[in-house]
Amino acid sequence: MYRIRTLFKSTILMSGLLFVPASSSAESVKSADVSDEVIHIRGEKCFDDEEYAKAYPLLKREANRGSRPAMYRLAFMYENGLGVKLNEQRATYWYKQAASAYDYVLDRQEAYDEENSTFAMRVADQIDPRTDKEGAAFAKTKIDTNTPETKALVEGILGGHFFGLQPYNTNFILPVSYATEKYPRVQAGTHPNNFTPQQQEAGQYDRNVEVEFQLSLKKPITYDLFGWNEFITVAYTQKVWWQLYESSGPFRETNYLPEIYIGVPTSDHMDKTYGLKAGKFGFLHESNGQGGYRSRSWNRFYLTGLWQWDNLFLATRVWLRVAEDEKYEGYYEGEVDPDTGKEDPNASGDDNPHIEEYLGYGDINIDYLYEKHQFGALLRYNFGAGGSQRGAVELNWSYPFFQSKNTFWYMKMFSGYGESLIDYDRSVTKAAFGLSFSRGLF
Repeated sequence: MYRIRTLFKSTILMSGLLFVPASSSAESVKSADVSDEVIHIRGEKCFDDEEYAKAYPLLKREANRGSRPAMYRLAFMYENGLGVKLNEQRATYWYKQAASAYDYVLDRQEAYDEENSTFAMRVADQIDPRTDKEGAAFAKTKIDTNTPETKALVEGILGGHFFGLQPYNTNFILPVSYATEKYPRVQAGTHPNNFTPQQQEAGQYDRNVEVEFQLSLKKPITYDLFGWNEFITVAYTQKVWWQLYESSGPFRETNYLPEIYIGVPTSDHMDKTYGLKAGKFGFLHESNGQGGYRSRSWNRFYLTGLWQWDNLFLATRVWLRVAEDEKYEGYYEGEVDPDTGKEDPNASGDDNPHIEEYLGYGDINIDYLYEKHQFGALLRYNFGAGGSQRGAVELNWSYPFFQSKNTFWYMKMFSGYGESLIDYDRSVTKAAFGLSFSRGLF
């Protein structure tokens, strides 16, 4: 959870010591009349070598003397039962002590800053897996975890161990997803305006009931690369609408959303006064991997503010679309290319013109935790872009599946534009029910 190796090296540089063997207990340290600095080095060394029983008395002494890194290591040991009996209350106590004013990672000694704050050394740090752990530790302190429900959710979000992958947005599968509207499937090579009567009557891929699922993961790439306690993270989300109840069970639509973003924590003043925990700036691509008239794709830069007031979490996001040229005149009506005299379904240009008129220029995500429940809402509005008032509302709810810690009942309702890319310009009203396997937050 800490940049242990770096702190260890810097402490050696400051003290002029080459190596200090670890002692078996704080009593032996006292009897040897060694300095507090040596005790600090020994405690970190034992912790680094996973000799937790030896590290415990050393770190406890340093924690009682006000060392925030020692406090955090001690909390981690209590939380996971390493070298000491597992004790959630003691872990919470020491986490709070370490996280006080969040400056345990900022209160660095002057010599350490001089020796280790160069960009080149922070680049080198990124290949050390402990840098990821320190980043997760810092993120944990930015979220107030005064209730068991909030703590459990934050632990779940920050506790990914599968190749460093962590849940991002909610991962779910909804076996029953019912839409009140039925839209004919767009053909890749035929514009809807040119459908034959047989195509219009076929009704393929337009069942009201379908299966919907989402996979969403993220991977922190760097932490504190620029010295701001920032994260650079890549993420991937895939949304799927599956017409399982059709005879052939085809996928009606799949949306792919890779992104990269940098998250920067706020100052203590912004945090305590306004509840603003961090800001995110990123680039997001979204497409459906189709060709011809079924193709949908757009790119955005976005800026997000992440807020928290007790058990209420808020993410406010605005975006700027990367502009694209429109296709030839008449393409969107299914007409022929005036230059070639032929219809060209794969003409280059904007696949979804005026999408801002339907999805607007930002959204608001709200989450509220009540005991073991999580209630969420997504709000979008275009504020009259294009001369029409359009927006979307999504409401969702989750609750542990028979007391499971990683599976939840999940229900969501959606009404408005932009439910999927293929129908970005069509109003959709849907209700869906199933299970989720993670809970999204920020």
